Amino acid sequence: MPKLPPLNALKAFEAAARHGGFIGASNELHVTRGAISRHVKLLEDHLGIPLFVRQPQGVRLTEAGQQLLPVLTDAFEQIARETDRLSQSATELRVICPPGTSIRWLLPRLETFQTAYPEFRLKLTTDFYADRGFDPSDADIGFSVTNWPNRAPDLKVLPLFPTLLTPACAPGYRRDRSVTSPEDLTRCELLHETRSHSDWIAWANTFAPNGVDPKSGQAFSNIDIATKAAVMGVGVVMADLVLCREEFESGALVALFPKLVCPSPFGGICILGGREKWNTPKVDAFKSWAFDSAQTDRAAAQQVMASLAV
Repeated sequence: MPKLPPLNALKAFEAAARHGGFIGASNELHVTRGAISRHVKLLEDHLGIPLFVRQPQGVRLTEAGQQLLPVLTDAFEQIARETDRLSQSATELRVICPPGTSIRWLLPRLETFQTAYPEFRLKLTTDFYADRGFDPSDADIGFSVTNWPNRAPDLKVLPLFPTLLTPACAPGYRRDRSVTSPEDLTRCELLHETRSHSDWIAWANTFAPNGVDPKSGQAFSNIDIATKAAVMGVGVVMADLVLCREEFESGALVALFPKLVCPSPFGGICILGGREKWNTPKVDAFKSWAFDSAQTDRAAAQQVMASLAV
């Protein structure tokens, strides 16, 4: 690779040529006029050709100087753009999270992250990317589930809290349908958070209620819509004990069979990311915050599982 001229000399020449003299360049670069002159002379000696014609009223570019100026101006602009982009990339944290988890877990807590780490600018996208999988080029952090099939092997995963499922409905719906046993679900409208019906299928396979078709009922695009439908009295949703906590605590939903709880076949909620950025300061900060924020949810899930084991 050819030896480059001194960077300061290139910068001094480019500024002087752009300003049409040494005074403007010295003001821009915060050095003396004499320093600009010495740097330009150093560059001319390095190239072996004059770049300026010195005149009593200032300087003008030689033909060689006219050729060199646009090359340097473009190069410095590219350097400035790229370093600015890298600087923004270091402080901008791109997070992608499915709508249900966003609304029910992330968004209510997000202000605490921004308060704890004001140096990072979080950019949240609420998107469901299961079909194509998480792409590290799209975001620095993604929310998902621990057991998602065919996940790229080079992704790093940090589990946050387990997903525990149990049927739930509005109090009035339970009363109107006289639901007292799992078999009574045959008289109910089942509500699914996905078209795969995986939530109800997993629960039915675990507890085998007679006559209940886990694929019957209505399918929605995410847990938030399915849960809201249950609160409205449309049917029975396979509720997540963590993500549906607000409805349970307010009484908008009641667990039909509190002892019949099973884990999701897809595992618990986790965050994931590419190996290249996994240990960068911004991702480390978010991992630490998310894991600490999920401590209460992990403890509650462990308590539920311990009670079911008795």
